[in-house]
Amino acid sequence: MDRQQSLSADEIVDVVSESDEVVGQARRGDAYAHRLRTRCAFVLARDAEDRIFVHRRTARKLVFPSHYDMFVGGVVGAGETYDGTALREAEEELGVSGLPRPVPLFKFLYETPEHTWWSTVYEVRCTLPVRPQESEVDWHAFLTEEELARRIPEWEWTPDGMSAWRRLLERRAGQER
Repeated sequence: MDRQQSLSADEIVDVVSESDEVVGQARRGDAYAHRLRTRCAFVLARDAEDRIFVHRRTARKLVFPSHYDMFVGGVVGAGETYDGTALREAEEELGVSGLPRPVPLFKFLYETPEHTWWSTVYEVRCTLPVRPQESEVDWHAFLTEEELARRIPEWEWTPDGMSAWRRLLERRAGQER
């Protein structure tokens, strides 16, 4: 385990109940190892041309290494808010400062046999030149929704990001009716 991954595993996070109430705290690595429910913020970043920031995570990531994702974001730290995490993580991963506050879209509980976390999905417009964080991002591009749709069956995506993406599309389809 390298230093960056070790720091990530040692980060203290809030452990939450099924109703998203804080019930304790744990090291991030322990929370994942024991399937303790935590919190996460997902941010869909669009550029001035409405394209979506897509990236491949580094191989050193604690969860879903080397997977593609259409969201930036991350785990909500102990005592942190979803909104604060969304802005901090978006700026860190995109390598920018001065982003507008990400707009919350919806919240959902992500649960698999391996992982569980409450997730708030946001959207933000990033018109600044991006310089993605090398410790987090191996590759990146801004893709149109059509380009993204073509890549979904071709690339290995983060399961939680795909869950958030499907929910976002379902919500959008429901609003268009």
